[in-house]
Amino acid sequence: MRKSKQVHAVLGRRLLAVLAPLLRRLVKRGELVLIDAAGNRMTFGTPQDSPRVTVRLHRLDLPLRLLINPSLTLGEAYMNGEWTIEEGTLRDFLFVVSSNLTALDEAPLARLRTKLGRLTHVLRPIRKAKAKANVAHHYDLSSGLYEMFLDEDWQYSCAYFGEDCDTLEDAQAAKRSHIAKKLLPQPGHRVLDIGCGWGGLAIELAQNCDAQVTGITLSKEQHRRAGDRAREQGVDDRAAFKLADYREIDEQFDRIVSVGMFEHVGAASFGTFFEAIKQNLAPRGIAVVHSIGRMEPPGGRDPWIDKYIFPDGYVPALSETLAAIERSGLWVTDIEILRLHYAETLRHWYERFQERRAAAHALYDERFCRMWEYYLAACEMMFRNGTLMVFQVQLAKERDAVPLTRDYLYSDPRKGHPHWADEALNERVESETVPLRVGECV
Repeated sequence: MRKSKQVHAVLGRRLLAVLAPLLRRLVKRGELVLIDAAGNRMTFGTPQDSPRVTVRLHRLDLPLRLLINPSLTLGEAYMNGEWTIEEGTLRDFLFVVSSNLTALDEAPLARLRTKLGRLTHVLRPIRKAKAKANVAHHYDLSSGLYEMFLDEDWQYSCAYFGEDCDTLEDAQAAKRSHIAKKLLPQPGHRVLDIGCGWGGLAIELAQNCDAQVTGITLSKEQHRRAGDRAREQGVDDRAAFKLADYREIDEQFDRIVSVGMFEHVGAASFGTFFEAIKQNLAPRGIAVVHSIGRMEPPGGRDPWIDKYIFPDGYVPALSETLAAIERSGLWVTDIEILRLHYAETLRHWYERFQERRAAAHALYDERFCRMWEYYLAACEMMFRNGTLMVFQVQLAKERDAVPLTRDYLYSDPRKGHPHWADEALNERVESETVPLRVGECV
């Protein structure tokens, strides 16, 4: 028995030693203490540096599996309870191991996996049936789950944390207002919301602008709840929702908006997406696309996120997005990059989920809860320490469809006051979007 334990310990040390070089490159902030299944202990990072995390591995082969496929194995092993945290929190651990993610990209297997994944994603369009199945995988989960961690308006995308945003509700309201300002909506405008979620933005545009809004989604749960909310708030005559793919729409709209949906389009269909916007946008129309993006060249997909959270999801680089827009012939009239806003949004979601974790456990099970909390925390750290950001691209068919400066976005300092209710501003927008005469000074 004693000899068996010694062999076990020696094997554990050797396997841990295989993983050690990668961890030394990864951990640049904080301290990570790793204890393997045989009780061997190794420390990485700076001693006493904050945060300090101690993790225990419960399987002897886990270090080797982590080396071969780190992202997929780390997430799956956490879901299965194959590693646990003895000091610190999950967010602390993911902060520490995400402090130098380029170390993962430099690993030979990781580079090969990224190239193969990228090639597959570019060459394989996501068909309508597959897109519907992908959406159902994530968005048709129990409504009770989303109610646990989203704000009261059920906004499931990056919030906008302005100076006056003290709560998640404030920040999500600011996000809706910020996007609406970029749409410059007017009463009676026909608006298309591609990937409308649970209807929050569409309902607000119908209520505050008296616009005629059509929201489309592939999620049965979102479609049902969005329709119910519109009826409850008395705007179902102005906000209608359809179960439809963006490729099935063939109408003219004054405004088109898409928030948090472009990540599901797939690189092979970027051209199709922006061509659909162009075909459905009125001559003087304006479109706004809000999407997660990466601040680096095009890459592949995260294997754990792809398998468990967003099947076929792909985070676009701004370069490939703009290339597709250029081919469509649309004007890019504004681009804004939101950097840490999504990190803060995810922090709020994680904390709310933890507060209601017992209810989530009753709804699903422990493995699901571990998957969901890992998803929220890991995504937060990718925005906090990694290469993810959010971009908002404003588009138009005509170069003068929007005002000549960005002043209209910040013209009303009153908190919560919808810009489209400002008649003076609306008159100014109309006057500023008159085509310039040749030789006229801007």
